[in-house]
Amino acid sequence: MSDFYSIFWDYYVAIISIVSVLGCAVFLWMQGRRTVKVQLNAQGEPQTTGHVWDGDLQEFHNPMPRWWILLFYITVFFSVLYLILYPGLGTQWKGVLNWSQTDQYQIEVKAADAKFGPIFAAFLKEPIEQLAANPKAIQMGERIFQSNCSQCHGSDARGGRGFPNLADNDWLYGGTPEAIKTSVANGRNGVMPPMAAAVGDREAVIDVANYVLSLSNSTHDSVRAARGKEKFVACAACHGADGKGNQTLGAPNLTDKIWLYGGTVDAIVQTVTNGRGSSTMAPGLSAMPAWQGTLGDAQVHLVTAYVWSLSNKAGASPAPAAVPAPAK
Repeated sequence: MSDFYSIFWDYYVAIISIVSVLGCAVFLWMQGRRTVKVQLNAQGEPQTTGHVWDGDLQEFHNPMPRWWILLFYITVFFSVLYLILYPGLGTQWKGVLNWSQTDQYQIEVKAADAKFGPIFAAFLKEPIEQLAANPKAIQMGERIFQSNCSQCHGSDARGGRGFPNLADNDWLYGGTPEAIKTSVANGRNGVMPPMAAAVGDREAVIDVANYVLSLSNSTHDSVRAARGKEKFVACAACHGADGKGNQTLGAPNLTDKIWLYGGTVDAIVQTVTNGRGSSTMAPGLSAMPAWQGTLGDAQVHLVTAYVWSLSNKAGASPAPAAVPAPAK
C-alpha cells in the first residue's frame, strides 16, 4: 500500500479534521447567540413545530438546554486537545506526546513478556510429548492456536477446503513433534504444478483422475482407470509409484479417502490440469506462513504440543507428579 501513498493524503486528513472541528464550534456559537422564546398557542399551551411521531409524540418549539450546549462545547474542546496531543492530523504531525501505535504495542509486548516469560520458559524445557499431557500447557497452546491458526484450520483444527485437518493422523509433511514444530516455525509452501501437458489431452487427464480414485477404492470408471495407470507415471515422481505420497515433498497420499481439495473426478481433473498452489489458487491458499518470528520459540513449542495432542492423546507422556515441598 505504500506505493499508493502521497503527502496529499496527510493534508487531506488534516484539513478535513480541522475544518470539521472549527465548523462545529462556529455552528455552536451561532446557535448560542439565538434566543428562542417559548411560544404559546391560543389555548395557552406551548406551541409545537408541527412534527408528530407515533400519533401523539410532539416536538415543542423550545430552545436547546444550556447544559446540552455546554456538552457540545466540551466535545469541541476535547477534539482540539486530542489533535494537539496525539497524531490525528496525518503522518506529518506526531502530536505533543509523540505517541504511536507501534510504541504502544512494544510496551504491551514487554509487559506481557515480563509477566508470562518465566511460564513460557519453563514449558519450553519440557518435551512436546510431556506437554501434551499437561492440561495447563494444552490450554495455553489452544489459545495461541485460536488466536493465530484457527482462521485457516478452523476453531476445531479440522481444516477445510485447501487447509489440512490437524485432528487426524494424515500428514503432508509428517506428524512427529519435530515435523509439526518445523511446519509451525518455518511454514510450508506446497505447490503442485500443472500436469496436463505431461499427462496428455483432457481425456487422458480424466483417465488419470479415475485411476487416482481407484487407488483408494473410491467410485471410478474401471476402464478409464486402466488407461490412466500408464499416464500416472508422470505423477509418480512426487506421489510415488504406489500413490502413497512423499512427506519430504509434502506430496499427499492418494490411497486413502482424505482429500484436500475434493475427491471427485472434476476436482481431481482441475488439480491435474491447473495444479495447486498460491499461483493457481487464491494468494496464500496453499502457503503455510512461518510463525517463528511472530510467536517466538516458547509459543511455537506450546502450539506444537497442542496440535500434536489432537491426534496423539493416547501417546502423550503423563506429566511428572509434583514433588511436595518439605515440611517446615
